[in-house]
Amino acid sequence: QVQLVESGGGLVQAGASLRLSCVVSGRASSNYDMGWFRQTPGLERDFVSAINWSGSRTGYADSVKGRFTISRDNAKNTVYLQMNSLKSEDTAIYYCAARAALAGRNYVLRWPEDYADWGQGTQVTVSS
Repeated sequence: QVQLVESGGGLVQAGASLRLSCVVSGRASSNYDMGWFRQTPGLERDFVSAINWSGSRTGYADSVKGRFTISRDNAKNTVYLQMNSLKSEDTAIYYCAARAALAGRNYVLRWPEDYADWGQGTQVTVSS
């Protein structure tokens, strides 16, 4: 089990940028595939982006493709989500998630049930 702590959320205007960070502790982040999800009250937790343990494979929801970029620095045990051209519909609590990497897994994990460990979330609010 690992501990995940997100940061970097805030209140911004439409068109602005934010960078979210997720610090992994308890074990080296290089042992884990990572994902970002978001959730608004009353709705399900939605996939945003994911990255495999080495950073060689990434995936994005259609709604953020071309605007968001996921990356990781395993030396710092940190995963990032760079969010550009933010829209009001990006407003949500953003969660970082981790799942132990598996040899031979050649795809990123896109469903909440794929992940075993979660952070507490960071609020992103985009005003129009």
